[in-house]
Amino acid sequence: MHFDLTSLKLFVQVAESKNITKGAEKMHLSLPAVSNRIKELESQAGVRLLYRAPKGVAVTPAGQVLLQHALTLLSQVENLKDDMQRFCEGVKGHIRVFANTTAVTEFMPEVLAGFLADHPNIDVDLQERLTTEIIRGVLDGTTDLGIMSGPVDTDGLEKHYFSTDRLVLAVTPNHPLAELPKVAFSEMIHYDFVGLHDGSTLQTFLNKLLRDANRRLRLRIQVSNFEAMCRMVEAGVGIGVVPESAAIRHRKTMLIVLKEIDEAWALRERYILTRQGASITNYAQELIDALKKHGGA
Repeated sequence: MHFDLTSLKLFVQVAESKNITKGAEKMHLSLPAVSNRIKELESQAGVRLLYRAPKGVAVTPAGQVLLQHALTLLSQVENLKDDMQRFCEGVKGHIRVFANTTAVTEFMPEVLAGFLADHPNIDVDLQERLTTEIIRGVLDGTTDLGIMSGPVDTDGLEKHYFSTDRLVLAVTPNHPLAELPKVAFSEMIHYDFVGLHDGSTLQTFLNKLLRDANRRLRLRIQVSNFEAMCRMVEAGVGIGVVPESAAIRHRKTMLIVLKEIDEAWALRERYILTRQGASITNYAQELIDALKKHGGA
């Protein structure tokens, strides 16, 4: 099958507007030309892509698959255009990085400040992503590097260790757990929790621990970042498991107490992920080296 970009753009416009006429208007094409292109797409695919009705169109299951791939492909084309434009402006290299919440908020700003100062002609595109998206992005080449912590399936990946991440428990000063020297997981799960959003590395990890123990977390609220989590803990909404680096920073401005978690899993290794067998540019390797130096690896 051979799909040209114009036809794919047209299909996206028609599918999203649910109307061939509107799709034609957005692409500045005549209605017959659009109809012919849609028919040609269906002919090449060998299946119907749209259900036609008097008031518009609906995407078939096969059309939904094509739509998803078309959106990904067109997004990559736009990224390619942006990257090429930056090269025209004098940029010599570009690195795309998918990273978890901890990396984006806690140490990547400091690492990238030094790296970009030393490499004025290198651009870095840092995106916060969920664990599954980080792994998938490295495997399919959408991103050059992935940064995450905790266990990871290494099939198709190369792991570059660069530091260790300690998890601690944040509580209010008057909380019953604040009096204990250390806190076990079995002691924590009796209290209300403040959690991160579903799909985050940390929340996924805690949920797995609970499933393995056949227990449920008393999750009162879920937030998008560690600052919001610590604010909720300070307000007395619940307790929260937080990376030590983030917890120490927020403790400076919030009335919270940090307790050591007396579990082996509280220490998590951080990794930079690259695709197995893929060539790494010199400047991407230099970023890896900068992360290792920052982490003390």
